[in-house]
This record gives sequence, structure tokens and C-alpha cells, in this order.
Amino acid sequence: MNNDPRLTPLAASLPSTVPFVGPEAQERARGRPFAARLGANESGFGPSPHAITAMQNAAAQVWQYGDPESHDLRHALAAHHDIGPEHIMIGEGIDTLLGVLVRLIVAPGDAVVTSAGAYPTFNYHVAGFGGDLHSVPYAGDHEDPDRLIAKARGVGAKLVYLANPDNPMGSHHAASTIEAVIAAVPDGSLLVLDEAYIELAPDDTAPPLDPQDPRVIRMRTFSKGYGMAGARIGYAIGAAPLIDAFHKVRNHFGVNRLAQAGALAALTDQDWLTHVRAEVAASRAEISRIAQENGLVALPSATNFVTIDCGQNGEFARRVLAQLIINDIFVRMPFVAPQDRCIRISCGPAADMAAFAAALPVALAAARAADQP
Repeated sequence: MNNDPRLTPLAASLPSTVPFVGPEAQERARGRPFAARLGANESGFGPSPHAITAMQNAAAQVWQYGDPESHDLRHALAAHHDIGPEHIMIGEGIDTLLGVLVRLIVAPGDAVVTSAGAYPTFNYHVAGFGGDLHSVPYAGDHEDPDRLIAKARGVGAKLVYLANPDNPMGSHHAASTIEAVIAAVPDGSLLVLDEAYIELAPDDTAPPLDPQDPRVIRMRTFSKGYGMAGARIGYAIGAAPLIDAFHKVRNHFGVNRLAQAGALAALTDQDWLTHVRAEVAASRAEISRIAQENGLVALPSATNFVTIDCGQNGEFARRVLAQLIINDIFVRMPFVAPQDRCIRISCGPAADMAAFAAALPVALAAARAADQP
């Protein structure tokens, strides 16, 4: 707790923590690098070569601020999705867009609804602006749309957060289910539909875009399928008045020139995205094979990671994760029961999969040995 008397009461009440401890921090603490970086759902298959070239070419102009309107990228995205550019807001990844949205919508004490164990960075923003967070449990290994809407009605929620596909479980709902959720959003509420993994999901996952609909804002990113997590660039799709409101509080020069150039080139290289989708599908199959070979169950995934059920409770799964880290494999896991019986493995190239395949049986043996008297 920071007791600096200059902090606001809200800031003073918050813990000085981050939602995720990065692999770099873990490597510094360990004193050595990881052999395979499979914990952050980055794309080990990389961005489009055209995006790399575009960013290299833009580097000579890095002395200039990025276009604060992200005009070229916003118009290219509008053409890509066949909607007007007034329905698109570019930001420094979905995380920043979520923070701006919460700042716009949530006053201290306002109710916000999410799923217990869903993406924690959203919760971090809600806490940071004084919102009152309400959560509902998963239904099996899926977020529960009916409970989310019922809770939103019950507490008068300003925002309702739903990720489809879901992180950390990798599950997804069909487009028809999401359409029903949007139709059921209570008056005065806004559905925040996080579609970070949508490019990697089955074709029937995303309902058609209706950017005029004031009940939903959809979040997309270049971090996952497009392989540009380090560039920090994403976008929101929503009704024009809500999108325009972002200009009130956003960091207008936050999206740098290299990111804008890279994202624009990545968007125009859909062949590379098709290639990555195939690589991810193959890697998901390989992770599932490795899990089965070790007597574990890989959950179906619509993302670029696979969640593996370790077959016991959260304490056992945490031991498995700790042993994987000891054996130089960076992974993460869900943090709320009963989903914390699992570990989460990002898709990656063959060498990373081989490293994971070698480390998993060693980690399981060590974790099981701890159960012995």
C-alpha cells in the first residue's frame, strides 16, 4: 500500500500490482531466459513480412508523431469491414481502449458485470475508475451469457463484459448466441464484446457487424491473428456517437507511426492471415496430442492457445505450471476455480512445441511426487 498523502483516496486504496507478470520480469528473477514463450498468447508465427517491411520503412520517420487520427488505417479498416470510418476508433491495443471506455462510462460506484476469472485487465480498469464490479461464474468452461444479462439487469450495470472467443478457456459461443445477448442488453447498459481472437475462430463465431447498434461496442486487435502484440494497436467498432466520445479523453498521439504502418500492411495481406490460421490449427492439434499423450485433456479451442485440464484441482495445476517454468517453459493458467484446474499453452512453432512436449512429463512427475507421503 502506498501511503503518499498526495494520492487520491481511490488511488491510495488500490494495490500496486499488474494483472500479469511479464515473461521478461520472470526471466530477470530466474536469471536465465525461457526456452519457449508459450504464456502470453502471442503469435510465434510472426506478423506479415509486408508489415515488417512497412515498419522498417517507417522507422526513418519515427521523429514524427503518428497521425493522431490514424486516418489511413481507420479508412482501410472501414473498407475491410464495409462500414463507415466514423464507427472505428484506433487505440494502443484493446487494453487501452477498454480503459478509455471505462473512463467514459463508469463513475465511482457504477455497477459493471463480468465473468469470474475472465480477462483481468478489464477489472483493473474498473477498479481504477471506482466502478463496482459484479461477477458471475462460468457455465462449464464457457462464459455464461444468460447469467451476465440477468446480473446486469439486477444491478443496473453500465457495462457488461463478454469475450468471444474467451480467454483463458479458449471456448466460444456461436454468432446466434451473441446476437441474442445483444438483443437482451438492458436499457442503459453497454455490452463490451471483446473479439481479440476472432480471426482465429470458426467462421460462425462473429455476428454480422451492425455499427449503428448502440447496445454493443466490439473490440478487435492486431496482437493475435496478425502477430503484432508488441506494436500495441487495436480498434473498437461501435455507434458513431460513442466512438466520437473517445476523443474527449483518449491519448491522441498514443498510436505510433510504426504501429500504424505495420497494421495497415498487415490488413492488406490477408494471405498471411490465412497462413497463420493454418499454423495455429496445426499447433492446437499438436498441443492436444501432447496433452493426450500425458493423460490430460485439451479443451476445444477457438483461439491461438489451448487450455489443458490437469485432471485435479488448482493446487495441482499450479504445481505443474511452476515445474514447467523451472523447466524453462513460460506458461500461464486460469486463476479462479474451477477453471484453475487447467494450464494454458499458447500455440507456437515446432521447436516450441517440442520443448513443451519434453518438459510436460517432467513437470507432471514432479507435481505428482509432491502428493506422495
